[in-house]
Amino acid sequence: MKLIRTSAIAIMAMLVSVFTFAQTAEEIVAKHIEAVGGAAAWKKVNSLYYEGKMTVQGAEVNVTLTVLNGKGSRQNISVMGMTGYQIVTPTAGWNFMPFQGQTTAEAMTADELKQSADDLDVQGKLVDYKSKGHTVEYLGKDDVEGTECFKLKITTKAGNVETVFIDPKSYYVVRSVVKRTANGQESDVPSDLSNYQKLPEGIVVPFSITLPFGELVISKAEVNKQIDESTFKPSN
Repeated sequence: MKLIRTSAIAIMAMLVSVFTFAQTAEEIVAKHIEAVGGAAAWKKVNSLYYEGKMTVQGAEVNVTLTVLNGKGSRQNISVMGMTGYQIVTPTAGWNFMPFQGQTTAEAMTADELKQSADDLDVQGKLVDYKSKGHTVEYLGKDDVEGTECFKLKITTKAGNVETVFIDPKSYYVVRSVVKRTANGQESDVPSDLSNYQKLPEGIVVPFSITLPFGELVISKAEVNKQIDESTFKPSN
């Protein structure tokens, strides 16, 4: 009888632990969404356009990013008088990097397209993540540059995995680590996000993104700019 009672207590404790674990993840996401402008403001976003610069091995690189929700994403990279691009749409994608010797755009593989599918969501993975088919797990806390941050694992409907670190004071994402696979090799690609600014439309976005090869400083951000879908067709 004592064994049965002990087992019941253990099972109840486990259920409470699981419930608290899931509830904590949901609460952290809710506070994060509120901190970056709220779900209502983000749901009004249909397109985003960014301009920025970074320095890579002493060379100045100009970057623009255009995203039309669910339709397409285009990133232009200009360096040494040449402009390359990466385009992603729901059904196809292309890479053209003339400074790497390419003379024509190359179609993305099925795996590359899958890994880029989530880039078409201008509202971000965490806004209405459940209805989008994503899952979020709370993994406890971890140190990011001296700050104990909430650590969340996001698994998207497409099967992509991203780990985000959220500052417990601001509830901003300060680090993101995305799992990528290239040539059969899996790697973690980190980026640090900072200098968050509130745009006139009420959403809050980072204006500084530190990548493994340099810091991208955003100089311009536009919300709901008119974007022609021809933007997402390869041309070279």
